[in-house]
Amino acid sequence: MESLISTGLAQLDLPAYPADAAAKLAKYGNLLIEQNQVMNLTAITQPFDVATLHMLDCAPLLNCGRLEHAKLIDVGTGAGFPGMVLKTLCPTLSLTLLDGLQKRLSWLETVAEELALEGVTTLHARAEEAGQDGSLREQFDFATARAVADLGLLCEMCLPFVKVGGRFLAMKGPECQEELDRAARAIPTLGGVLKGCYDYRIPHTDITHRVVVVEKVAPCPAKYPRRWAKMQKAPL
Repeated sequence: MESLISTGLAQLDLPAYPADAAAKLAKYGNLLIEQNQVMNLTAITQPFDVATLHMLDCAPLLNCGRLEHAKLIDVGTGAGFPGMVLKTLCPTLSLTLLDGLQKRLSWLETVAEELALEGVTTLHARAEEAGQDGSLREQFDFATARAVADLGLLCEMCLPFVKVGGRFLAMKGPECQEELDRAARAIPTLGGVLKGCYDYRIPHTDITHRVVVVEKVAPCPAKYPRRWAKMQKAPL
């Protein structure tokens, strides 16, 4: 797995990253495969797929903003993607992992220790509630999400965390134009502007993915994010 990751990272034209990053990401992958036997973390379980569809899929986000010494919140982090990959590649990044399941977060704390990653905080909360917390609201340079939720819903959950001048990076497939169209009203309502889309091919595969880059240009109105049921019932 380390060789796959190492050669894949070299193909992505990333900013400088530590020499031991591939080894650490391979160790992370092996820990994921091992833990997945007792905890449902991922449907991707083969080493080749873990290396490509997890590690190398997340790495290109480094090309979507200056992450050095930045504060990033990974919303609905799950098994730690993309946050833990970005932290491994950019050790000066201050990372907060938000998830609704404490068991996953406890495991990620163990992984951070195993990989000797400092500056990783876990937060057990629902995104729509945490986004109304004054200690978290508009406190981050970046928010990330690698989720199946519609882009408009993701923006309402994630943009409240981002400070003006920061960015929300949403991981999507290349066929997301309909989602972009549906989110056309939500993004400016939440204080954002669509900066563009960054498409990339995952090394060692024929798969193309996309990062939707939303820049925060104004404070998010206080009433957002709303409760999850309200978001689903009446999308912006």
